[in-house]
Amino acid sequence: MRGSAVVLGAGVAGLATARGLLRAGWDIHVLERSPGLPDTGTALGMWPEAMHALDLLGAGDQVRATSVEQRGARLLRPDGTEIAHLGPGRTARLVPRPALLAALAEGLPAGLITWNTSVTDSDVLPPADVVVAADGIHSPARVALFGTIARPLGTVAFRGTVPGSVGGVTETWGPSRLFGITPHDAESTNWFASVRADLLDPVPSRTSAAGILRRLYGNWHPDVRRVLDALGEHPIDRRTLLDVAPLPSYVSGRTALLGDAAHAMAPNLGRGACEALLDATALVEALTAAPDVPGALHRYDDARRGPATRTVRLARLANTVSTAQHLLPVRNLVVAAAARLS
Repeated sequence: MRGSAVVLGAGVAGLATARGLLRAGWDIHVLERSPGLPDTGTALGMWPEAMHALDLLGAGDQVRATSVEQRGARLLRPDGTEIAHLGPGRTARLVPRPALLAALAEGLPAGLITWNTSVTDSDVLPPADVVVAADGIHSPARVALFGTIARPLGTVAFRGTVPGSVGGVTETWGPSRLFGITPHDAESTNWFASVRADLLDPVPSRTSAAGILRRLYGNWHPDVRRVLDALGEHPIDRRTLLDVAPLPSYVSGRTALLGDAAHAMAPNLGRGACEALLDATALVEALTAAPDVPGALHRYDDARRGPATRTVRLARLANTVSTAQHLLPVRNLVVAAAARLS
């Protein structure tokens, strides 16, 4: 089947879907509220299934050229001793968000994306056979169709990059907070922190984000302190973490929800961008293989809603466990035992 589609959002899910449908002969129009592709952003994990999706979209080689391969990760205590070695048999690639989006946008015709365009009313959309709502965690399309808004996880994230390379992936768990360190590229380090919201002053203060991080993590092991010492004037992204409760469907009429619009999740499993790519390739496959749009959208929903819902629930659990306040030795023993069985 061929047809026309309006894509809301030029993030990972939106660009991947637009690229796939364009390659399949569809007429595509992308509407994006921002003025252009970002030139900053932290690293995203690309698991093998995500790399397979990128290969299907013809973007895999470019992502490999701009990413760093990693195998496994170490889970540490604040003093640097090891709790567990996670997933030594699984290989992932870490790619900066701007590089991933640039790879997905590579080769798209000029004018296919209309920038600086925010859509809050589906009645103003251009006519199309399908509306692909990839409009993010606060998706106006999702709210209009299902009335579902994002819900807080009870944690706040800080993240950024600093100069200097790092040889592997670590995540350090302490009471009510964690600190992660990964490669960003060959010359810089990606870092992220997650903190229970009740550890932070609910009233905005004059303390900088860097000052808050040094207060919370300044006595942790040397690798964490190296990142803190390198923060300088580098930008720090701070945001309240949210996810989206499971929806009854990812489809309504001619509209399909993808990515964070459908299943925004806690970042703890590093699966958000992967799930968005799997959504995109599943929708492209359904729309090109099925004889009609309703059948294709049902096929997409059937393929993606179950797996993505399970991942949202697991990510929420991981967020809770990793920032637990009590029974930390028991938590660490259980995680170490689970890692040995994986």
